[in-house]
Amino acid sequence: MKKIGILYHPKIEVAHTLAEEMKDFLTARGVSVWLCSAWEGEKAKSQVDDTELILSIGGDGTILRAAQVVVPGQTPITGINLGKLGFMTELSAEEAKDKLPALLEGKGWLDERAMLEAELGATELEPPRTFYALNDVVVARGAVARVVYVEASIDDEPLTTYKGDGVIVATATGSTGYSLAAGGPILHPQAKEFLLTPILPHLSPAYTVVLPATAVVRLRLATTHQAALSVDGHINLPLESGAVITVKHSSNTARFLRIHPEAAFYSSLEQKLKGKQ
Repeated sequence: MKKIGILYHPKIEVAHTLAEEMKDFLTARGVSVWLCSAWEGEKAKSQVDDTELILSIGGDGTILRAAQVVVPGQTPITGINLGKLGFMTELSAEEAKDKLPALLEGKGWLDERAMLEAELGATELEPPRTFYALNDVVVARGAVARVVYVEASIDDEPLTTYKGDGVIVATATGSTGYSLAAGGPILHPQAKEFLLTPILPHLSPAYTVVLPATAVVRLRLATTHQAALSVDGHINLPLESGAVITVKHSSNTARFLRIHPEAAFYSSLEQKLKGKQ
């Protein structure tokens, strides 16, 4: 590899320190390296062309930001975990220097993950806006603790109107996140199906719907208070009553360069769910 980018969590001091160490480690091996805070997405995007690998130093949240930097490109990501769970990360800080040479020599394998495409419909003041999610798209109540009504249809067929805190549309990758906390199932991370999960429903359907990759979900919001649209937990926008969000399987994917065996997902699942490394 000739060019590698390093994205680090700016609020974790050891992340920046480790990023500098990785930069020196790679530069000594003749690799061109750029370094950037994961919270400076536009600055990182301007450097991603011709980058052959992104090292993400932090936790799963840092990887979600890295995925936003890469999309719609295909640059693979390898996560170095400094967080608590690390469902998407690949290496611990302790093993990073030992495993990186093997990745540089092409001994890793590519783990391709489905993403979602969400379009926020046009309003009088704003044109339509499109977002991409590796984890989930959430339509939910805002700061006021009142239920919202979300009218859901699938492939133009009415499904139901959820009354509660909101709904989550989650990928297989995101099935171990917010959707799981809301009672949804766990999908294998390479599955193409995605989930529609209500959040604290009140006298409305409480089950999760597992949808095929071909499905198109339309969510129409009704509320007397401001609500919110959240994409991967860090793109957050206010929503007014009447907002329409359309979510579908994206043609873009996220790619992870890994060195551990594929079966490691199953062997580590229980430990990660219990918050163990």
